[in-house]
Amino acid sequence: MRLMFGEFLKRLTAPETDALPDEDARLALTALLVRIARSDNDYSDGEKDRIDRINAGRYGLGPGAVSALREEAEALEAEAPDTVRFTRAIKDAVPYEDRLSVVKALWEVVLADGERAKEEDALVRMTTSFLGISDRDSALARQGVSAQK
Repeated sequence: MRLMFGEFLKRLTAPETDALPDEDARLALTALLVRIARSDNDYSDGEKDRIDRINAGRYGLGPGAVSALREEAEALEAEAPDTVRFTRAIKDAVPYEDRLSVVKALWEVVLADGERAKEEDALVRMTTSFLGISDRDSALARQGVSAQK
């Protein structure tokens, strides 16, 4: 693996978190998408495909690279601290515009299987709050994703 997850998490949750390098931000944000997808205990192929499509479009990655990123993020998510610390660390290290686009991606993952599980809704609400995104902006992101379906 590119880096040891323990060291990565230590850097991510350090009290003085600087902006993350692009590759680290990709990994952290993809791990957050995985956490949302797993929150209802039904991590479906549709959700994995949606995460891969989000990353392909967002980062211009090919099929092999998006699969590798998702698999690395799955391992990271399993070791990551509670969502509160993990998400706050991302907030401190990632610019607002990128966090807003992450909220849209979260809704894409939640809606990928055609259902909004209450666990997913609750985790998105909490995550958007800790990312510093307003409920209004989150609702607008959700509506935008719903309109695309």
